[in-house]
Amino acid sequence: MAKTLFDKVWDSHVVRSIEDGPDVFFIDRHFIHEVTSPVAFLGLESRGNSVVYPERTFATADHNTPTINQHLPVADPLSANQLNALERNAAKYGISHWGLGDKNNGIVHVVGPENGITLPGATIVCGDSHTSTHGAFGAIAFGIGTSEVEMVLSTQCIMQPKPKKMRINVNGKLGAGVTPKDVALYIIAQQTTSGATGYFVEYAGDVFEDMTMEGRMTVCNLSIEMGARGGMIAPDAKTFDYIKGRSQTPKGEDWNKAMKYWETLYTEEGAEFDAEFNYNASDIEPMITYGTNPGMGIGVTKSIPNAASVEGGVETYKKSLGYMSFNEGEAMIGKQIDFVFLGSCTNGRIEDFRAFCSIVEGRKKAEHVTAWLVPGSHKVVDQIKAEGLDKIIANAGFELREPGCSACLAMNDDKIPAGKLSVSTSNRNFEGRQGPGSRTLLASPLVAAASAVEGVVTDPRTLLQTA
Repeated sequence: MAKTLFDKVWDSHVVRSIEDGPDVFFIDRHFIHEVTSPVAFLGLESRGNSVVYPERTFATADHNTPTINQHLPVADPLSANQLNALERNAAKYGISHWGLGDKNNGIVHVVGPENGITLPGATIVCGDSHTSTHGAFGAIAFGIGTSEVEMVLSTQCIMQPKPKKMRINVNGKLGAGVTPKDVALYIIAQQTTSGATGYFVEYAGDVFEDMTMEGRMTVCNLSIEMGARGGMIAPDAKTFDYIKGRSQTPKGEDWNKAMKYWETLYTEEGAEFDAEFNYNASDIEPMITYGTNPGMGIGVTKSIPNAASVEGGVETYKKSLGYMSFNEGEAMIGKQIDFVFLGSCTNGRIEDFRAFCSIVEGRKKAEHVTAWLVPGSHKVVDQIKAEGLDKIIANAGFELREPGCSACLAMNDDKIPAGKLSVSTSNRNFEGRQGPGSRTLLASPLVAAASAVEGVVTDPRTLLQTA
């Protein structure tokens, strides 16, 4: 019987199947950070357990780290406590730890791939919902809760029911100014935030084959926002070229052996999915959200839909628009913005900064806009400087900050003030996600850049045409 990519990876990691229950599922890579790991380690100690495979666990500080003056002691007591706990626990159990100041430090879902920890066919978990990012390499990757973090630390396994399988095909060629972020937001708008609940999604078709690895990471990162357990893309020559030679990837004969396995990781012809959807690349334009969940997205040139045309409760829809201070039928183009955030595990990589700079080069930031440009890792910072992007950023009136999750979830000081409107390249636009009372428009780095220089929501294609 023909097998899907998902079946091949999942089935090869099942230690034991429980009748009418979940699978005991082996985990190859476990990422931890300062927020969801301290309580897990306390549970571990209270039971007298240890970390069974410390070499399979990787720790980095990212969620509530400051993005300025990282060389100074962390001022917030809770954040400092959590960061210290991560460092202590990593040292105690022999876990690799990249804390503030470490050259490898950065957002967990950025540093994993760039150091070659993320590999095709691997199973990967982290106490963070956007672990689905790593599926871009043909891995099964998903977020877990704190009690599950403890379970993986102590057993290297997790109890997990096997999800259903969905394939999403996008074929054709994307238009100018349309990025992987737009593809993902378009799919979520079509599927809604619950459309893929209970499924693991495989992305296939011309558009994903043409994407860079960083673009694929952006798409897989957002899988969770339509309710999916995770998303994945079959590895190919781009995947292998990306990971080859990185610090944690196999070398020599081990590489050759791994390649023999990795080259089998694809969905066989005739394999069946529980659900399948097809979209045309030509239907996708630069996207922007207008409500309080990632599924409330439209093409940037479109107007806000009327409640009657939207699935779900009318009152809930109107409540969302009320929170955003928007009205049905209004255009998004031209709405004045206050903040721009470039960064996060969704769009904090070098290609995102290149895209942003392609718009702002030779232009100036609008005076009334506050912009936070936060790279996903120190290695991204190094690339930005090596390519001279830091000079473009500075000349346009922007400031480059230090790595971290930053305003994506506002666990540090990078909070959007109440009532202010932010164009953000992050992954969630829930009420108060970027700070109590803040209002968030999710968009691509191109839309964020265009809006930052114009001071209002802007179609980036109008600036690309004159660049």
